[in-house]
Amino acid sequence: MALKVGYDNLSAALKSAGLTADPAQFHGALCGALCMRGADDIDPLALLAEERGPVDADSGPAAEATLRSLRGEVADELSGGSGLTLILPPDEGVTLEQRTRALAAWCDGFIYGLASTGKLDLDGASEEVREAVSDITQFTRATIEGGDDIETEEGAYAELVEYLRVVVQLIHLECRGAPGEPGAPMH
Repeated sequence: MALKVGYDNLSAALKSAGLTADPAQFHGALCGALCMRGADDIDPLALLAEERGPVDADSGPAAEATLRSLRGEVADELSGGSGLTLILPPDEGVTLEQRTRALAAWCDGFIYGLASTGKLDLDGASEEVREAVSDITQFTRATIEGGDDIETEEGAYAELVEYLRVVVQLIHLECRGAPGEPGAPMH
C-alpha cells in the first residue's frame, strides 16, 4: 500500500500546520513513535514541534487533518505487515547527496520518535533489535563522499532504504506485537 502523502505534500502540510520539521525527519519520528505507542496516543502536531509557528488560516485545518490521516496510514502499514513506505525525496530531480541527507534526517527522526516515550529499554530487546537501532543511529551520519562511484552509491542508498523498511517492521513487531498479540516487554 502506498501512502497518499508524498514528500512534497508532507512538506506543504507541515508548513501550513505551522511546523518547521523536515518531512523525512517528521516521518521517521512518526514511525519511531508508532513502534512504541498506539496511533491514538500520538499527536502529530506535537511530535517534533518544539515551537509551533503560525498556522495558515486557509490551509491549516486541512494540513492538520492530513497529518492525522498520515499517522493512521503509517500505523496501518506497520501493523499490517504490508511493507513500510519511507517518505523521502523522489529519486528524480533530487541529487543523491540531498536524498542521503534526507535519509539521515529520517533516521534521526526515527531514533527521536523511538525514544520519545522514555520507555525504550534496549537491554530487554532482542539482539536483532539492538543491532537495528545501532545501525539506524549510525545512519544518522550518512553522507556521500566526493569521488565515489555514483552507480555504487545509488545501489547502496537503495539497499539502506530497503534495510530500514525491514528493520522498522521488526522493531515494531517486537515493541508492539503482531495484530491481536501483546508486544514483547521492550518498554
